[in-house]
Amino acid sequence: MAKYGTFPGSRPRRLRGTGVMRRMVAETRLDPADFILPAFVREGVSEPVPIGAMPGVVQHTRDSLKKAAVEAVAAGVSGIMLFGVPEEGKKDALGTPGTDPEGILQVALRDVRAEVGDELLVMSDLCLDETTDHGHCGVLDEQGRVDNDATLERYAEMAQVQADAGAHVVGPSGMMDGQIGVVRDALDQIGREDVAILAYTAKYASAFYGPFREAVGSSLRGDRKAYQQDPANARESLRELALDLEEGADMVMVKPAGPYLDILARVADVSDVPVVAYQISGEYSMIEAAAEKGWIDRDRAILESLTGIKRAGARNILTYWATEVAQKLR
Repeated sequence: MAKYGTFPGSRPRRLRGTGVMRRMVAETRLDPADFILPAFVREGVSEPVPIGAMPGVVQHTRDSLKKAAVEAVAAGVSGIMLFGVPEEGKKDALGTPGTDPEGILQVALRDVRAEVGDELLVMSDLCLDETTDHGHCGVLDEQGRVDNDATLERYAEMAQVQADAGAHVVGPSGMMDGQIGVVRDALDQIGREDVAILAYTAKYASAFYGPFREAVGSSLRGDRKAYQQDPANARESLRELALDLEEGADMVMVKPAGPYLDILARVADVSDVPVVAYQISGEYSMIEAAAEKGWIDRDRAILESLTGIKRAGARNILTYWATEVAQKLR
């Protein structure tokens, strides 16, 4: 029998032998600055309200939201994305709380900016779904369909009131055609060229949004398949990317993250602005639920999922674990 001699000559395992070696040669590293914390603030509550479908996540009061923002700063998190949940009786067909300077989201933006100043990027969800009584992301026409151009007018108003309330970044998330250009024009018209736009460029009509509906008290009737992207399509995302960049997007997003890593990689390969991914509620809840059952190692699963998202090309990640993971990384 022949002796092995120098075979195999190439031994990749040499670079996996110890923790120090693996850390030294790691191609992808997570850093606290990678993360953006999504946070919900609910009008009219005196205590944080736990979200049943998202263990560990709450609908904040104004005070608890400020505390969460301070904790994010201390952990080294880069940003906080705010979602406002108005009292049910205030919702209407036009989403009036979304443009009311005293609407819960605008109030929360002012609160957080006053608390943390420029130490944390304060971002605002620019969409009507939380504030409409029908739960859609725009204004409905007589046939009950989302009217793209009428919705753009509302988005322009929202952008201006959110900027006035202190948003560093606005995030148009409704997937309306032309939304980035309209929002950019609206901001520039009031002299807010300094406010950046995070475009929800590839937002898919996903089943993984389920827990989010509870988080924002959604009133949705029907679905959003007529304006969010079809999960079967990939090239469509590159078309959306080209349009958003042409219209002035400062950053672009892929949402959800985990089920769409191929889309994230494609967008990251060609985008000349930072690419963000949103690890959404369903992704969070699946890991938490499996961990609660003892089926997976929670901490390892969280880090592995986030590493995969960054490895696929995300510069920044919206994740409900932002502060927790940032604290552990530090």
